[in-house]
Amino acid sequence: MAKHPCVYILASQRNGTLYTGVTGNIGARMMLHREGRGSQFAARYNVRHLVWYEFHQDFGFAIAREKNIKAWKRSWKLRLIEENNPEWVDWFDTIMMWAPFD
Repeated sequence: MAKHPCVYILASQRNGTLYTGVTGNIGARMMLHREGRGSQFAARYNVRHLVWYEFHQDFGFAIAREKNIKAWKRSWKLRLIEENNPEWVDWFDTIMMWAPFD
């Protein structure tokens, strides 16, 4: 199975708790988050709505981008989400239509 490096942000609700992660298989990772097994933090705070994501060519760049975003101020993360997803739509169903999740 080919890996597709992806950085993503989950939210508990609009302007709620945020979680930033990186994965090589966004479909499988989202299934884990939905089942409460993606991360202890996300499960504890019910952070499961996919509100932002971006794919990268290389894991090195994806990991660097994730670390960079995690270091950002909360207001910068909210701006990033709202620039691309002003309605805070949960893109889970969209991702699951085309993302491999083996």
